[in-house]
Amino acid sequence: MLEEIKQPPRIIAVVNQKGGVGKTTTAINLAAALAVGEANVLLVDVDPQGNASTGLGIDAARRKGGSYALLAGDSTLAEVTLETDVPNLRIVASVADLIGADLEFGQAERREFLLREALVGKSDADTVFIDCPPGLGLLTLNALVAAEEVLLPIQCEYYALEGVQQLLNTAELVRVNFNPGLHVSTVLLTMYDGRTRLASDVADDVRAHFGTSVLSTIIPRSVRVSEAPSRGQTVITYDPASSGAIAYTEAAHELAMQAAGTRQHG
Repeated sequence: MLEEIKQPPRIIAVVNQKGGVGKTTTAINLAAALAVGEANVLLVDVDPQGNASTGLGIDAARRKGGSYALLAGDSTLAEVTLETDVPNLRIVASVADLIGADLEFGQAERREFLLREALVGKSDADTVFIDCPPGLGLLTLNALVAAEEVLLPIQCEYYALEGVQQLLNTAELVRVNFNPGLHVSTVLLTMYDGRTRLASDVADDVRAHFGTSVLSTIIPRSVRVSEAPSRGQTVITYDPASSGAIAYTEAAHELAMQAAGTRQHG
């Protein structure tokens, strides 16, 4: 019997230049949900705030050179990859040195490709998530050049679509100039409060704008989702029976089915 050929990992940049939209929360909980479902998952934290690293219980002393050393070419992917408390989920952590990345790497040769060259073809994961900083600077640009897909979390609140067109324009520029395979594959509605008419209206507007890219699962506002990072956990492990954990698990299932359909027809 022929040995099954290992597919290259699906590389997904989790991006929204607005802060407070559930971007990092989405990255760590989708990663954890897929990992609990026995996928091999890697999360690369290129946000200088390091919230994804903290949310997965990685304290500063463990982070080595993290994603900064990866971008600088000082360490290989294997050297900066850390185990987490979630089985099958590993992380390249953020470190404070990333704060000056735009200045430090801004004049580097092929500065847009630093992450791609360090990451693509180097991971044995099934799925790689890249948690980006809010904003469209060099770190986010590197993530978009390295990724195949953009996952866009949009909160169900006023001004939800404000600035999204700028992000889409940036992604298109990256596609044309650096990464022809890049596309916005997934939009996830977050922070949904079913008690308000506004949340329902925003969800309708986002579906009208993005069509079938929007996952059917909506992430509700949830106290447990907010609490989990302070315990160094994802909501998937902190309270698996909570509404937030169930929603992220369902969204991860949709994401996995989306990948299966793409590869079946690819």
